[in-house]
Amino acid sequence: MTDSSRRSFLAAAAAVPFTAPLATPLVAAPRGAPRKRKILVLGGTAFLGPHFVRAAQQSGHEVTLFNRGKTNPGLFKDLEQLRGDREKGDLESLKGRTFDAVVDTSGYVPAHVEATAKLLADKAAHYQFISTISVYGSFGERPDTINEATPVSVVKDEDVAKVNTIRQSMPFYGPMKARCEAAAEAAMPGRVSNVRPGLIVGPLDTSDRFTWWPVRCDRGGAVLAPGDRDGHVQFVDARDLAAFMLRCVEEQIAGVYNVTGFHGRVSMQEVLGACKCATSSSVELVWAPEEFLAEHKVQPYMQMPLWIPRDGRSVVDCSAAIGKGLRFRPIADTVRDTLQWAKAERGDKSFARTGLPAEREAELVRLVKALASK
Repeated sequence: MTDSSRRSFLAAAAAVPFTAPLATPLVAAPRGAPRKRKILVLGGTAFLGPHFVRAAQQSGHEVTLFNRGKTNPGLFKDLEQLRGDREKGDLESLKGRTFDAVVDTSGYVPAHVEATAKLLADKAAHYQFISTISVYGSFGERPDTINEATPVSVVKDEDVAKVNTIRQSMPFYGPMKARCEAAAEAAMPGRVSNVRPGLIVGPLDTSDRFTWWPVRCDRGGAVLAPGDRDGHVQFVDARDLAAFMLRCVEEQIAGVYNVTGFHGRVSMQEVLGACKCATSSSVELVWAPEEFLAEHKVQPYMQMPLWIPRDGRSVVDCSAAIGKGLRFRPIADTVRDTLQWAKAERGDKSFARTGLPAEREAELVRLVKALASK
């Protein structure tokens, strides 16, 4: 997958507003009752945010939201919601407030993170920034193993100075997130958890980055499957990520942590098998060789979600987070819940950014079968 295709996909996904209500109940990880904390969530109403907020509520914490009030404004009416706009430098509603922890789910611009972290440095004991494994310039470009010590991408100071909106940051998505991490740590040294998720999936994901597969399998018929059957894949259920985030808040765990799956290796065949088993429809998985997909210009990660060609299939080591309590629910549960959410909330709308049109997929399936019969 080229760097430009990954950036364009991430930009498209980030630009999609969240509109659906929470459809799937969340279950907190079994632990002793933690001390009640006052948690400020920057954002909190789009995909990952609601999962974290619900998990924090279920654990008895007091949650306050800070956002513009534009994304899903009807959500969490029972919570205190402070209004402001980091793009306009409007942090007025945060002044004079104190919290045990700040969770930044909406930081993309280093100047925004710097301003918020500096303002709250003396008002909060812990700052959590939700970053991404895209900070690693090698991710998706070569088959190496990535851990937290792997160098991150860099961006020129003059480019950083020009950026003030999320949209403007997207061409530099990974490097900008890395600079955001550094800004938080500089403002609150030793008190920051920089969490680097992989592909985040599950209920409420309107970007369709994973949803394509359970929905497509549920429609039945011949499903084009990408590349090597045993090619490994990694992703993280938003609810498992939220549980780890909450653990970091409750225990004030600082440092940098990759957060993606799994305990052991998971293959594309195993994931698609779980999707097939989640439906009562008749499904035939038709595996297309990687060379065939390249010849027919089928784009990895976008037209074939989850799939990265073998030459760029990086392995992200998340053992540090696992050592701090990261746990994964069964992939079958993620598939089932995503499909149930999609049927109840997403509906039958077309996949605008991921997957293949039905006619194109059918033609490619025909060609693959013809090749196999020779």
